[in-house]
Amino acid sequence: MSTPADQIVLAHDGQELALHVHADPGDGAPVLLFLPAMGTPAGFYRRFAGELSAAGVWPMVGDLRGTGASRPLASRSAAYGYAALAADVDVLLAEVARRAPGRAVVLGGHSLGGQMAAIHLSRAGSPARGLFLIGTAIPHFRRYGRRGAGLLAMTQVMALGSRVVGYWPGWAFGGRQARGTIRDWAHTARTGRYPELDGAVPDLTKIDVPVLCVTLGADLLTPRAATHDFTDRMTGTEVTHVDYAFEDGREADHFTWAKESGPLAAQVADFVREATR
Repeated sequence: MSTPADQIVLAHDGQELALHVHADPGDGAPVLLFLPAMGTPAGFYRRFAGELSAAGVWPMVGDLRGTGASRPLASRSAAYGYAALAADVDVLLAEVARRAPGRAVVLGGHSLGGQMAAIHLSRAGSPARGLFLIGTAIPHFRRYGRRGAGLLAMTQVMALGSRVVGYWPGWAFGGRQARGTIRDWAHTARTGRYPELDGAVPDLTKIDVPVLCVTLGADLLTPRAATHDFTDRMTGTEVTHVDYAFEDGREADHFTWAKESGPLAAQVADFVREATR
């Protein structure tokens, strides 16, 4: 079920952030503000959003800065990193509150988007009442088994390349990205920790809302060990883990889940309603 969305453009910090507002199921339905993976446009989740709407949740998907319909694209003059991406979540939430006054809100995210949602919720004052993660982890190379050395080498080479070029052009992986984003991503892959952002290292122990974390059996980019290492840091809340596979038993990977996500949308909708009850 793929549905169109209204595209809203928000001016912030010299950027134009795009928020894609899908169908409101009505009856005061809670909102899920969803953040995409690195280099992935919001339109990729159109089917998932339609299924969420059919399940009774109002989905809104925000393009990360420099990706999808957000502008400008990363360039030599764009040095922003994780601090700016996490700050953008506040801007998107403010627009959600303006468009859906009185509605309860849950944050969600895929991969890098999930990390930005978690960083946002590790800070005080968020209106979000739950966190949905899918394919999300700090990509620490030590959690990737035999593939860890290759991951470490790839991330560090990408960080070096983005410094030389001035941004990451999107060669082979990740889409076009600001050099600061690749720098921070490479830092987490090397150390297993976030860098200091706005004067402090994000502290996931401060997340105090319910968390639904979905893992994918064929996900080579975010294996279960890395995901559990990530959520084990969220000691201030209860985390529910769900492994998602297709109805015929096939395992989903980092991206294919979004193409056949009906049963998952129903589970997520149940979580959103419970978190906002």
